[in-house]
Amino acid sequence: MDLLIGKPLQWAVTATAGAGFLLFGYDQGVMSGLLTGGAFTAQFPEIDTTKSGHGSASLQGTVVAIYEIGCFFGAIVCFLFSEKMGRRWSIMIGCVVLAIGAALQASAYSIPHLIVGRIVAGLGNGMNTSTIPVWHSELLKADSRGKGLCIELAINIFGVMTTYWVDYGLSFVASDVQFRFPLALQILFAIITFLGVLVLPESPRWLLAHDRNEEARHVIWSLQPNAATLAPSSAALSREIATIHHAITKEREAARSTNTNTLLTNGPQRFLYRTLLGISGQFMQQLSGINLITYYAPVIFEQSVGLSHKLSLLLSGFNGVAYFFSSLVPIWLIDRLGRRKLMLFAAAGQAGCMLVLAATVAHGSKAAGVVAVVVLFLFNFFFAVGLLAIPWLLPAEYAPLAIRTKSAALATASNWIFTFLVVEITPVSIANIKWRTYIYFAVFNALFLPLIYFFYPETRKLSLEQIDKLFEGDKVKLHWTPDLGEVEGVTRPIGFSKTRSRGGRQTTEHVENL
Repeated sequence: MDLLIGKPLQWAVTATAGAGFLLFGYDQGVMSGLLTGGAFTAQFPEIDTTKSGHGSASLQGTVVAIYEIGCFFGAIVCFLFSEKMGRRWSIMIGCVVLAIGAALQASAYSIPHLIVGRIVAGLGNGMNTSTIPVWHSELLKADSRGKGLCIELAINIFGVMTTYWVDYGLSFVASDVQFRFPLALQILFAIITFLGVLVLPESPRWLLAHDRNEEARHVIWSLQPNAATLAPSSAALSREIATIHHAITKEREAARSTNTNTLLTNGPQRFLYRTLLGISGQFMQQLSGINLITYYAPVIFEQSVGLSHKLSLLLSGFNGVAYFFSSLVPIWLIDRLGRRKLMLFAAAGQAGCMLVLAATVAHGSKAAGVVAVVVLFLFNFFFAVGLLAIPWLLPAEYAPLAIRTKSAALATASNWIFTFLVVEITPVSIANIKWRTYIYFAVFNALFLPLIYFFYPETRKLSLEQIDKLFEGDKVKLHWTPDLGEVEGVTRPIGFSKTRSRGGRQTTEHVENL
């Protein structure tokens, strides 16, 4: 017996995927407020870089960034094994591993102990972030896929916001609960995600690819908005299943096998091109400089802008609130304006923000500090609108089913290795070249504009099978054209006739229902 069908099931899938990404967001932000906390620096003086401390900025960067190395290897685990395990098992194992890592961090009394905990937690998070967007995308309809992923990433930012306020609230506690409780709280979110995935269905596309056809038919039926009145054996479901089967057959013919070499070939399906688009989307997200702010917001407010510790934590909390509300904007825009326009808007705005931030931090006056704070808030707005959700969505959209798991895992691995780079160098960069740190992020964002404009196809309202057609033929198509067929998310005009009586005469009119 199904617990949920139709729209309630779709919302349950989105909520569970969101819980997994809330955990991801919480993990991203949890260390930011702890690094300058009194209890934390007393326990770990080796990484105390506050004015009264003599710790190593380089070691601090390593302790924070080593988490990304764990995430990177978690993504590689999914690259190697996730296609065999399935989407659900990959996520559930990731949750268990992450919870173990959180427990290790919360119980740490030395730097090596803390580092091991962060690596283990990263391993679990890498598995989750590689798999959740794919599982979520494959369970959603074309006209709600973009919105669903944006909701998932908005919940991710709610996690970032939550950790800022948890860190701020516990900054008034003098004992080591100040940092142990925020680190342990990760376990709660891991349990919620695990239980949600436990009762929800597997991806129907994964089931069909592994010849579990009856299970796939049942899942596809249960996801239909009108499932309560639709027979599982209906012709409409058979057509959808046949479309997916046809796409699987074409991809397997193009790939001949689903081994690692498939990703390194182009051919008629352009596997390499599509994989590289997913990877470059993820490194764009990180080289934009977002984790410069997410991981080190209080540090930036204290060391670059010159604010007090408590005020820095408070502003980080409000920055998280603004960031969360900004992340709601693309929920309504992504399937109206499309992916490309939002990404271009974000890259242009972020480049401008980084230039202004460099100028204000270089100036160093109180007025310039106020402007710097405003620009940090504004940067998060641009990022949330165009580069928060879309780089997580595109690897699952661009990659064909034959390589989707591996391609998404590689894209996620690139995300984490570039996150490691940014988080590792930020403390050292701010300490040594100061305001010039923000200039190279401005340059990176400016370079993203031609990359997005010339290479990224628009996938708005296209089914995953229709997206395949954009990459077929002599040239990659950046937009859907009428000769490719009808867009799934657009209703076709239907004509009908009605009869009216005018002056005793019967007249028939043809009406187009738009």
